[in-house]
Amino acid sequence: MNLQQRVCSGPVKRREFLAAGMLGVGGLSLPELFQLQAQAEQVGQAVDQQTNVIFVWMPGGPPHMDMYDMKPKASSDYRGEFHPIPTNVPGLDVCELMPRHAKIADKYSVVRSISHNFADHGGGHKRMMTGRVPATPVDTVNDAPATGSIVAKCRERVDNGLPNYVSMNPGGRTNDVFAQGPAYLGQAYLPFNVEGDPTQPNFVVPNIAMNTTIAPRVDDRMKLLSSLDRIDRHIDTSRMMDSMDRYQQRAVSMLLSDAAKKAFDLSREPDALRDRYGRHCWGQRALMARRLVEAGVSFVTVIMENPYQSGIPHLKQGVYNWDSHAVNCHIWDDLNVRLPIYDQAVTALIEDVYQRGLDKKTLIVVTGEFGRTPRIEKSIGSQTGVMHPGRDHWPQAMSLIMAGGGMRTGQIVGSTNSKGEHPADRPLTPNDLWATVYRHLGIDDSASFPDYGGRPMPILPFGDPISELLRA
Repeated sequence: MNLQQRVCSGPVKRREFLAAGMLGVGGLSLPELFQLQAQAEQVGQAVDQQTNVIFVWMPGGPPHMDMYDMKPKASSDYRGEFHPIPTNVPGLDVCELMPRHAKIADKYSVVRSISHNFADHGGGHKRMMTGRVPATPVDTVNDAPATGSIVAKCRERVDNGLPNYVSMNPGGRTNDVFAQGPAYLGQAYLPFNVEGDPTQPNFVVPNIAMNTTIAPRVDDRMKLLSSLDRIDRHIDTSRMMDSMDRYQQRAVSMLLSDAAKKAFDLSREPDALRDRYGRHCWGQRALMARRLVEAGVSFVTVIMENPYQSGIPHLKQGVYNWDSHAVNCHIWDDLNVRLPIYDQAVTALIEDVYQRGLDKKTLIVVTGEFGRTPRIEKSIGSQTGVMHPGRDHWPQAMSLIMAGGGMRTGQIVGSTNSKGEHPADRPLTPNDLWATVYRHLGIDDSASFPDYGGRPMPILPFGDPISELLRA
């Protein structure tokens, strides 16, 4: 196999675009999204509308043996370059590059024994995002709804001035890249996308598509934060709302509401807190996620993919996502940049949720689609032309963390064998994760929605809440 063939492309690389009047909702304008939701025939299940989820997604697959499941006694071709450090929970160690994790381990639990059988990014994304075994092992276009879409469907009657499902994506990415599609639920249940880097001066929350009678009166590319006060005055003085249909009224009302203004406006946060999260795309996305759930959004996905932004120079031997093959990157050099940023953003989010008293209402889940090979590989880098170490895809073992949600924290659930290859005890699947999430949200996961052929499809075909995390 030649070098070209060995390169793993991973999820599609980012493309830059911003179309005027376009929302990041699969090309739908906000009025169109609300109209589709209004036309949906199925009524969502009764749910606890006070609970919510922040889902931190690390596409490409984070290395479990270099983060939360280190094996210092394994041979050098397995254990990696970094050392474990103790945390404030006896017996729970983490990577030395995550010292902030070590200080707050009592506020999260590490689940080490989830596994599945899909080693391709596409299959792995779909398996993790949907709680279903995908029809195909490749590609990221869902054949079953992503969990966020299920939540949006079940809470479609909740109207608090904000979308019920928000995703913070890199610019120019479609929902299908991360298997966030709604499949047979329909496009009304796509996430409301917030693209780009919140640290940049030109960052804007997506536009709304205005009626032609309104467009001449309001900037076609109106920005949520910089233009809302001006739009308010236009509407108050000219009664333009009278000329809109009810879907456009709801769309504009959402973006003009105090709830929307406050939720998306990071400038309302103290500088010290913004600094605590880190003046980096990942940190500011995490902070916005906390603001959104506090304002009433039910499900927020925070995508932490490329660390080389917000002023961080791109290493020649680095990689934009977590896909740390040797051919893609020098894994240790890349993690030396990536993990401190990740450590700061995720721990700030967890601490903030607890400090604000949201820890029973808000459940935080942090994961990727799979782990990395326990045995270290070596290959010539496609960008560097020199030999360096890396790890391949490995769905047979992975680690994730969960915090908040009123759960029992400060513990390890499950374990892998001495080489980190597969679960040694308490084997779990992605479905057990989602059963835990649905339980927190008060959603009956045995309820069903019709697929394309009208057949009833249960929200979750199997899986049980992770009992170690649940309080009596």
